[in-house]
Amino acid sequence: MARYGESMTLSLPPFTKAVTWLIGINTGVYLLQLALGLAGIPAGRYLEDYVALTPWWVVYHGWIWQLLTYGFVHLEFWHWFGNMFALWMFGASVENAWGVRRFVELYLIGIVGAAVTTVGLAFMHVLARPTTTTLGASGGVFAVLIAFGILFADNEIMLIPLPFTIKAKYFIGILIVVELALAMSGSNGVAYVAHLGGLFFGWLYVRRGSKGALVNVSMAERYYGVRNSYYRWKRRRAAKKFEVYMRTKHDRDVHFDEHGNYIPPDDDSRKGNGGGKSGWVN
Repeated sequence: MARYGESMTLSLPPFTKAVTWLIGINTGVYLLQLALGLAGIPAGRYLEDYVALTPWWVVYHGWIWQLLTYGFVHLEFWHWFGNMFALWMFGASVENAWGVRRFVELYLIGIVGAAVTTVGLAFMHVLARPTTTTLGASGGVFAVLIAFGILFADNEIMLIPLPFTIKAKYFIGILIVVELALAMSGSNGVAYVAHLGGLFFGWLYVRRGSKGALVNVSMAERYYGVRNSYYRWKRRRAAKKFEVYMRTKHDRDVHFDEHGNYIPPDDDSRKGNGGGKSGWVN
């Protein structure tokens, strides 16, 4: 529910592109976990242990992929449903305001930031332990929540199933206080530290203001430029090796240009190609 001026509207948010894909990926992984569990396949439990976040394994065994993968596995139905419902209810508005690229960055930064927070505090023995396993998308969801609370601060939302509304900025403020209190109380079973990490890193990302996505088109172009330069270097290197091979093993000179393209000999009639050029192309 939202209030604009004196009018009040009650509607459900749309399933935007990124929100739909993120819900689909999380749901697919959850259904895989469920299927493996129902089938009694031991690999199901191994999958959770391998991809869930355990600070000890990240630091001492280098399983750094857990900083991201833990955010796509869930413990049980209500864990999965609560995260996906919140992602849909609040994420659609943020995605519409920012676009797909920035929204996905926000979500992933929330997940990784929550993981880094958990690992750091675990080895400081503050609110967490190195051997405690964390899983679930809450870090990303809480990053989306803080972004919604800042971008739509004065929008009123209904606290389902409670029959009253509250401004988004007050809702987020209460949420932060509650999460901090629960984390300080040492409540077991819920990763409140990860929630706070997601909130903090989400806040940092929003504080960037109206800047574009961190991974923009120019960065992608630079990546492909470096990759193509590497492949061209490999081709030139292979060409030089082939020149040496033909000269030493077959007593025959072959030549390539600076790009690694084959240079036919001047007398092409001996090759039976009618004088046409042949070779590798760039």
